[in-house]
Amino acid sequence: MTEDSQRNFRSVYYEKVGFRGVEEKKSLEILLKDDRLDTEKLCTFSQRFPLPSMYRALVWKVLLGILPPHHESHAQVMMYRKEQYSDVLHALKVVRFVSDATPQVEVYLRMYQLECGKLPRSPSFPLEPEDEAFLAIAKAMEEMVEDSVDCYWIIRCFVNQLNNKYRDSLPHLPKAFEQYLNLEDSRLLSHLRTCSAVSRLPYELWFKRCFAGCLPESSLQRVWDKVVSGSCKILVFVAVEILLTFKIKVMALNSAEKITKFLENIPQDSSDAIVSKAIDLWHKHCGTPVHSA
Repeated sequence: MTEDSQRNFRSVYYEKVGFRGVEEKKSLEILLKDDRLDTEKLCTFSQRFPLPSMYRALVWKVLLGILPPHHESHAQVMMYRKEQYSDVLHALKVVRFVSDATPQVEVYLRMYQLECGKLPRSPSFPLEPEDEAFLAIAKAMEEMVEDSVDCYWIIRCFVNQLNNKYRDSLPHLPKAFEQYLNLEDSRLLSHLRTCSAVSRLPYELWFKRCFAGCLPESSLQRVWDKVVSGSCKILVFVAVEILLTFKIKVMALNSAEKITKFLENIPQDSSDAIVSKAIDLWHKHCGTPVHSA
């Protein structure tokens, strides 16, 4: 039996006995042992499989450029990252923009604003929509990443990825959503159009906040694996699958306002199934894209 056929046999066996992902975890551990991490292979793995929770923060930090590919540099680079974190936090405390009582996600926002040169003149200034999106993403990330320094850097680079790498792609996601929903269920799309709901769907929540505040973190991190590793288009298929999952409920609603309100507060107990089906849909329509927006 060849090595590939042995691996395929083991994968089928493990899946049958309830250990789906054992082979994938071993494959990732092999990739992470390389002296110089291969970011292309890590991207491909993250696109194809969910990352094991014990390795997620490390892989995200490498793919987001927080850590370099070389293992021997990781400790020193993270020391620099920690020092920068402390310096920025100290500066905010000196100018009394934050205090020990400031909620952690707001601290992250003010740090990001200061580093980007966008700190307002006063903490009492109203937040911009992009600030609200940052806070939503930060709140979700805080549930996924325990260490505050890691958490800030991942949020910072995740948001920068949305604002830079995906800047031209994000505005086209609502149209792509219509296209794929039409392919999957044209009657459902017709109902949304009849109710004048298509233009009023929660695109801000879905695409600018990447479902932060919509899906629980346990499901959300599987979606963000794909975003971090190169595809924001996965967000389209999560939105499509939400509509397909709650089709009966949505078809029973006859106004854009009611439909939008429901979609902004979907039941949480179906989220794992929604994400799994969305990933299947994504692979069905896009293959296994790497670095594709």
